[in-house]
Formats: sequence, structure tokens, C-alpha cells
Amino acid sequence: MSTVYLNGSYLPREDAHISPDDRGFLLGDGVYEVTPFYDGVPFCLDRHLDRLRRGLEWMRIELDVGALDEVHRRLIAENGLSDAPTALVYLQVTRGAAPRTHYFPPEPVPPTVYAYAKAWNRPAPERWERGFTAVTVPDRRWSRVDIKTICLLPNAMAFQEALDRGADDALLVRDGVAIEGAHMNFWGVFDGVAVTHPCTNHILPGITRGVVLELAREASIPCRERPIQVEELRSADELFFTGTTGEVRPCVEVDGVKVGDGRVGPVTRRLAELFRARIEAVKAEAAALSS
Repeated sequence: MSTVYLNGSYLPREDAHISPDDRGFLLGDGVYEVTPFYDGVPFCLDRHLDRLRRGLEWMRIELDVGALDEVHRRLIAENGLSDAPTALVYLQVTRGAAPRTHYFPPEPVPPTVYAYAKAWNRPAPERWERGFTAVTVPDRRWSRVDIKTICLLPNAMAFQEALDRGADDALLVRDGVAIEGAHMNFWGVFDGVAVTHPCTNHILPGITRGVVLELAREASIPCRERPIQVEELRSADELFFTGTTGEVRPCVEVDGVKVGDGRVGPVTRRLAELFRARIEAVKAEAAALSS
């Protein structure tokens, strides 16, 4: 029986109940975050909470985000995940329960705060080595993708279309540009330069994306933030996605066409190694602080 967090209480999942008048349920009026833990150690929790804070401020939902650090750590502990190689905490905040209107409640209501923890698994090494496939799908999302809202219907429809077409991932295309995946940021490698879309209102500023950019620059791997035209995909040396549970995920085929030689490329491989090394460094730092 898993323990979840709901509005200040830790309780069995079966006992967690949310009002049918909750604006998240009725209107998708909320934001969320997913934070990874490695052997019980959070990875970039501060960055996830900062992004959550920005989203809440933009949506004009008042909440003390600082108190949520402890919620994450306690959920990992109470669900027996302190020794799990890979786990996550999902956190969702909605505007709260109020009569359904297309405007905010005239009288302030407490936001609904819900969170749970669970384990997740990386792909087996041999599966990662084979790489993953993607298909291009029109980007039908709204114009504020940079706000991590719970309104994910376009993402879910795109991902389902990819699965229906026999692919592993969906690559969203807007105005001829390969923007990002349905749930991960997107990268290409052209003549040894790692390229990803710049942070605009049309992409989510991924935490993993930011870390990978830092790692690339520290390792003197050339990188650039610019739009990737769909026509460029056929000339890319490598393609990959980055995300919280995807980490660095190689893409070796798009729309049935091989990327480069159809194998995981050296830049993708190197960035994945650097990302894993950063995780180990964070774990070592946490161990040193607790000793």
C-alpha cells in the first residue's frame, strides 16, 4: 500500500480523495513536476521547484513551494524507495475546489496539492544500445508550452499516434520545425555540434536539457541553441531526446529513415556518460554531507 501526500497529510493512496469540483479535474487548471531520485538522493530538486514556482506565479496560484522539498524526501522514505536505484516523485498543484467557472474563484480557495512516489526503470543496456525510433506528429499544443501545466491531451494524442505507427517516441513539428518530443526535449548533432531548440514559449525548459547543455559546455562539446528544420533530420549525424526519466535517449530512426548509420552516435554516447557521471557526483556529495 503506497503512501501519498494530499493537502498536508500523508495517507494511503486508497484513502486519498479529491473533490469533483476541483478545477484540475474540471478544467485542467494546474501545474505539475516530476523529480527523479537515485538511491534516495534527489537530482536537481531545487531546479524542479524553481520551475514549479515560476509556473504557479504565472498562473496566479499562491503556494509556499519551499515546504515541498521535505514532502519529496518523506514520500521516498515512506514508500521504501530510499535504496531504489531509480525513483521519482510526481507533484501536482491545482487551483483548488470551487464552482466551475471560466474565471478564477471570486473568493480565494486553498490549492489542491497532491504527490506520490514510485520506482521507474531505465532501459536495459542492450535496449539503449539499439536506440529508439520516432515519428513526426503535428504540434497541436497551446502557445505557453513553457508552463508545465496538467493540460496534456495534445501530448497524449501525439504519443498514442507514435505508438499506433509502431514508433517509440513522437517528435512534434510546428511550422516546419522539429520542436521537441511529446514528453522530452529534442536534440540533433550536425558536424559534431549538438543542437537543441532555444527556450521559448513553444518548448518546455527541461531540467535535463539544461544539465546536458552545461555538461556539453564543460566538456568542450560544441553546442548551439537554434531551431531544427524538419528537412535537416535526414542530414543529422545523430538525434536524441532528453528528459527526467528518459535521461539521454538515442533516436536512431525518424519516420522509417535511419539517422546517420542507424546506430547510437559518439556525441549522444558521451553526453549520456557525462550525465550518468553527474548523477554519481550528486550522490557522492549527498553521502559526504550526511556522514
